[in-house]
Amino acid sequence: MPPRRRLERPSAPARDTIAVAAICMAAIPLAMGLDLFPLPKPAAPGLSARKGYEARLDFAVRPRVNFGSHRKSQDRMTIVVGIPACATVANERPVHQTPARYADALIGGSGAVPLIVPPMGEGQLALLDRLDGLLVPGSPSNVHPSNYGVSVSLTPEKHDPARDSTTLPLIRAAIARGIPVLAICRGIQELNVSMGGTLLQNIHDMPGRMDHRGNGGGSLDKAYGPKHTIAAAGALARIVGASEVMVNSLHGQAIDRPGEGLVVEALAEDGTIEAVSLPTAKGFVLGLQWHPEWRWAEQPASVAIFRAFGEACRAYRQSPGKAA
Repeated sequence: MPPRRRLERPSAPARDTIAVAAICMAAIPLAMGLDLFPLPKPAAPGLSARKGYEARLDFAVRPRVNFGSHRKSQDRMTIVVGIPACATVANERPVHQTPARYADALIGGSGAVPLIVPPMGEGQLALLDRLDGLLVPGSPSNVHPSNYGVSVSLTPEKHDPARDSTTLPLIRAAIARGIPVLAICRGIQELNVSMGGTLLQNIHDMPGRMDHRGNGGGSLDKAYGPKHTIAAAGALARIVGASEVMVNSLHGQAIDRPGEGLVVEALAEDGTIEAVSLPTAKGFVLGLQWHPEWRWAEQPASVAIFRAFGEACRAYRQSPGKAA
């Protein structure tokens, strides 16, 4: 009898290849709206009834179910929306990441397939050929003031130059093509800077301004809870169907001088710019200073915003400009 052959442990590159292949294979049924591995429903309704690991995976369960029902019930075409990631460090390793709730809102609210865009500079512009929309998300970091002509940073420890070098040209190129852009929190600030505008640093230290940095310590639900109302007008008011909206608030900087062509769509009670649009753009462009993606399905205004963005992405996908 020939000797039994000992199985070798795959090399690191081979293991990485296997992992990537497994992720890609798992994504195929998701994109088709299928749920091959359904989790049992909790005994009691609501996230509070779910504990530990299952509760942390709630964001992953909801989009898979929502996207499948969205596709089957409305039979809409699949759209792909890019989400630029942040460059950061986790466990002493450089990583590219963004919170999962943005993908959740895109899948459930816009019927889109989210695609993370690594912050690798202007080379990422090639991805625009494959995208139907661009969602520029929030981040703990701030746009470096050198990008809007200011030499001194009041938050020198909170910058992400890799993201700046990716998102600013990406936003400009997307707008030029007519690709729909939804910019949230840091995203609205990047949108403004990309159009030649400037930012206010540390608005909480400015006379007459409120502290927009959340609701203090505690849970995420508390931090992202309602903070103040905004007075909405123009395109935003038409989308949400209201002239006043209660929003959350988790930012330390804000728009100072709006960029070229940007129109203010909403203001906070202290005069802080909360939303802008670009009426002269070929496609949908909307910037929001708050976080509509947080528990988006529970807020009628957020539902309306992600629905409108999804519809704009579908219109772009069908347009002659997309084919060109």
